[in-house]
Amino acid sequence: MTNKIHETKISRLRKKYNDEVAPFLKKELGLTNILACPKLIKVTVNVGTGKIAKQTDVVETAGKTLEKITGQRPVKTLAKKSVASFKVREGSAIGWKATLRGNRMYEFVDKLVNVTLARVRDFRGLDPKRFDRQGNYSIGFKEQIMFPEVSSDSVQLFHGLEVTITTSAKNAKEGLLLLKKLGFPFHD
Repeated sequence: MTNKIHETKISRLRKKYNDEVAPFLKKELGLTNILACPKLIKVTVNVGTGKIAKQTDVVETAGKTLEKITGQRPVKTLAKKSVASFKVREGSAIGWKATLRGNRMYEFVDKLVNVTLARVRDFRGLDPKRFDRQGNYSIGFKEQIMFPEVSSDSVQLFHGLEVTITTSAKNAKEGLLLLKKLGFPFHD
């Protein structure tokens, strides 16, 4: 009798990384070990509630929307300091964040590349200059309705969100090469 508790379905993008992308990166970057290839570490999705932070029901709705988008319960982010000019007190809720890893991360990135970016109005490709020095990439969305889980009829308030893709790349060039091979549509 076999134990099927630890069997998990490998996502399509993770299989593509293992079969195609990692061997290509090993050859292209001149690495001796395939484990030294750049890879995705985590994806963080953030929603800042900003101006609406005083309306607790709207803030909770933003959290539920983020839960639909990511497939896991987000964490409420709290203000570390009081800032009088922004009318923010220390300890008050200022947003939500969800960190994705493993298969859930690969499935989210696959959906982001193949479905969500295609739904962005007037999309002409991602800017390759948005990498930081460590090879991580951030994408900002003005509205949450680009994601297929959110129907525009049920939205009470439109809010933006940010997706940060953290990689193990050593620099922006390696990060760009990794994300291009994973199918991210960068413009020239």
